[in-house]
Amino acid sequence: SSGCEFVFSVSLSGSSQMCVCVCVCLFGVREFVVISPGANCEAVVSESKFSSSLCFSLVPLFVQIQQKWRKMYAGECQGPGVQTDFEMVHLRKAPGQYTHLSGLLDIFKNKMSCPLTPLPPISISIRFTFVLQDWQQCSWPQQPPDFDALLAGEVGGVEFGKLPFGACEDPISELHLATTWPNLTEGIVVDNDVYSDLDPLQAPHWSVRVRKADNPQCLLGEFLMEFFKLCCRKESTEEILGRNPVEEEGKENSDITQALSKLTEPAAVPIHKLSVSSMVHSARKRMRRHRRTEESPLNNHVLNSILLYLFPDAALDKTDLSDVKSTQHSPGGKTEPDRESEDYHLYNQLKSAPSDSLTYRLALCVCMVNFHHGGVRAVAHLWQEFVLEMRYRWENNCLIYGLACGAPDLRCCLLHQKLQMLNCCIERKRARDDGGKSGASDRSRLGPESAGPAEVSPGKSWDSWSDSEEEFFECLSDTEEMKETESEKKTANKSKAEGRLQPHGKLTLLNSPEPLFIPVTQEPAPMTEDLLEEQSEVLAKLGTSAEGAHLRARMQSACLLSDMESFKAANPGCCLEDFVRWYSPRDYVEEEGADEAGQTVIRGDLSTRMKIPGNMWVEAWETAKATPARRQKRLFDDTKEAEKVLHYLALQKPSDLTLHLMPCVLHAALLKIKEEEASEDIASVRKALQQVTAHASKLLRHPNPDFKKLEDLILQMSAVEAVIARARSAHWFSFYSVK
Repeated sequence: SSGCEFVFSVSLSGSSQMCVCVCVCLFGVREFVVISPGANCEAVVSESKFSSSLCFSLVPLFVQIQQKWRKMYAGECQGPGVQTDFEMVHLRKAPGQYTHLSGLLDIFKNKMSCPLTPLPPISISIRFTFVLQDWQQCSWPQQPPDFDALLAGEVGGVEFGKLPFGACEDPISELHLATTWPNLTEGIVVDNDVYSDLDPLQAPHWSVRVRKADNPQCLLGEFLMEFFKLCCRKESTEEILGRNPVEEEGKENSDITQALSKLTEPAAVPIHKLSVSSMVHSARKRMRRHRRTEESPLNNHVLNSILLYLFPDAALDKTDLSDVKSTQHSPGGKTEPDRESEDYHLYNQLKSAPSDSLTYRLALCVCMVNFHHGGVRAVAHLWQEFVLEMRYRWENNCLIYGLACGAPDLRCCLLHQKLQMLNCCIERKRARDDGGKSGASDRSRLGPESAGPAEVSPGKSWDSWSDSEEEFFECLSDTEEMKETESEKKTANKSKAEGRLQPHGKLTLLNSPEPLFIPVTQEPAPMTEDLLEEQSEVLAKLGTSAEGAHLRARMQSACLLSDMESFKAANPGCCLEDFVRWYSPRDYVEEEGADEAGQTVIRGDLSTRMKIPGNMWVEAWETAKATPARRQKRLFDDTKEAEKVLHYLALQKPSDLTLHLMPCVLHAALLKIKEEEASEDIASVRKALQQVTAHASKLLRHPNPDFKKLEDLILQMSAVEAVIARARSAHWFSFYSVK
C-alpha cells in the first residue's frame, strides 16, 4: 500500500466519510472503491444484486448492503491467482471469544486454512481506543452570566464596546486516545478471558485525536449573522415603530386655517360625532396610541445606558459644554488606542471608522441591541433616539463626542463622513454665534509660498493659521446681510480698508507704498464623498464645448472670487499682480533689469498662463468687489448643510443603517479575533486573518457590496472563531488532565 487514501463513492447520501472509517478500521485497507445506494434508492438486501458488477481489479471494491443505518459493507478484490473476500457480520452482542486476543487468533487461523504444520508465527499489532465524551470536569467555554448586568443573564453577555467570542458549547465532541503495541509476535503477550498482559499505561505508543462538533454555536458568528440579516429588511423606521404620535395628532388637527372663524361662528354639530360608539372609538384610539408610546422596544434603563456610552459628555451640564472637545478619552475608563499601530489604521483598508470614534461605538451598540434587545424594532428605536440627539446637539451648539475636528475623512464610511459634516456645521454655527475668536470655523489663509520676517516659522503653511489668536468674523447669510447706509457708502467710496489679518512680510503694493496685508478669508466648504460625486456628475454634464468649459470654470472659482473680494477690501488700490504675489507667487515672474540710470532693479510681471485671453483669474478680478469676508455670501451654509445631513439621517431605514455600519462591525470583529488569537498563537489563524482582511478590504470599498459575498465573509470569520475555540478547549482539557 502507498499509504494514501483514494475513495470513489457513487453516492448521494454523503456517507463516504463513514465508509472510510469502517473499511480502514475493520479491513485494514488504504486503497478501495465504495459503491453505496443513492439518497432515494432502496437498500441492497442481497449480494446477488451486485455480484455481477464486481470486476477484475487489484483495488478492493466495497458495496454497502442491508439498511443504511447498519453500516454494513461486502467487498471483493481479484488479482492474478488471488481472490480476497471482505465480509461483515452484524451482531447485537459480540461473543465472548471475540473480546480478547486469543479468541481472535483462533478465528484468524481457522479462516486461513493453512496446510502447513506447525503454523508459521503470526505478526500482530494491537490497539486499544478510548473515547472520552464527558467533559464535565473541564471549564465551561463561556463565563457564567452576570444576572446583575445590563444584559440580564445572557450567555456570553459583555459590556458595551466589546463583542462576544467563543463557543456556547464545547466545539470538541469526542477525544480519542489510542494505545498501540505495534509488530508483536504471537506468544509474546497473553490476552485471554481470564488474564491480560495488555496494560494501556505500558503501551509503547500513544496517539490522540479529536472529533469536532458539527457546526458549533459560536457567539461572534451569530452576532455577525443576525446583524447581516437586517440588510434584507425593507421596512422604514416609521413602519416598524408606528407613526409618531405628534405627527398623528398634527394630522388630525391639520385644518387650522379657519380656527378663529370656527370659534366665532356657530356651526351645527354632526349627530354621528355625538354618538356613544364614536366617543368610545376615539377613546380607544387615544389609549392605543398612548400604550404604543409607553411600550417601547428598549426600556429606559437600557436606552439611557446606551446613550451614555455613546455620549459620555451628556453626563455633564449641556449648558456648559463650551470647553468640551469633540474627541476625548475612550469611554468606560479604557485607555486610548495606539494611533500609530497597524490595527488602529485598519479602518483605512476596510473603509469603516477609527476604533475610538462615535460611529464605531454606534455600530457595536446596534449589533448588541439587535441580538439581545428585540431585533429590528430595537435597532429602529435606538436609531430614532440617535437622530434626535444629533438634532439636539445641532440646535444647542453642542459638539458631537467622538468625532475628529475638520473636514470629513473620505477614507471612512459615508455615515461617519455625514456625522463629521454635521460637526463642522456645529463648529461654524458656534463661531458665528459667539462672534469672537474661533480658529475652527474660518481660518485665515496665507499664501502657500509666502516668506518674510513677519511670518511664522519657515515651512509653516496657511493651514497652520487655523489656531490663530487673531479676531475675525463669520460672513453673514443672505437673510442676515447688512444694508449699507448712506454713511457706509461714503466710507466705502473713500476705500477704507476692512478685514485685514496681518502684513504679508515686507511686501508693499505695486501702485502705492502701502504694505500688502493678508486678508481674512472664508473657509472652503467641506464635502462628503456623495456630494463630491454629485458635483462631478454636474460638471461632467456641461460637456466639452467652450461654453461648457467656461461655465465649469466659473462654478469652480467661487472660492477664488471670495478671496479676491476679501483681498480688495483689505488692500484698497491693489491690482491683480498684488493678489497673485500673495495667492500664487509662482505666477508672478521677477527678473533683474537696468533702469534709465543704469542701476539694477527687479521688475515683475504675470506668468504666461495669466496673460492668456479669457483667463478666469482676470475675469474674476474684474468682477470682484471690495467686500470683506464677514459681509460676503457664505461659501459654506452650515444651516442648510446641517439640515440636509439631519434629513439624510432621518430617512435611513434599519437596512440602510446596517449597510452603513457593516464595515465598522466587521472591523471590530477582526480586531476581536486578533485579540483572542494572540493568547493562543495559532499560525493557521493568522494566515486566515490576512486572507479575510484582504477579502474584506476589496468587498467593503464598494458602495453596494454583494450580499452573498458578505455572507461568505462572515462564515469565514465564524470558521476562524471555531478554530480558536477548539484550540482553547483542547488547552483547557490538557491543563485539567495534568492537574
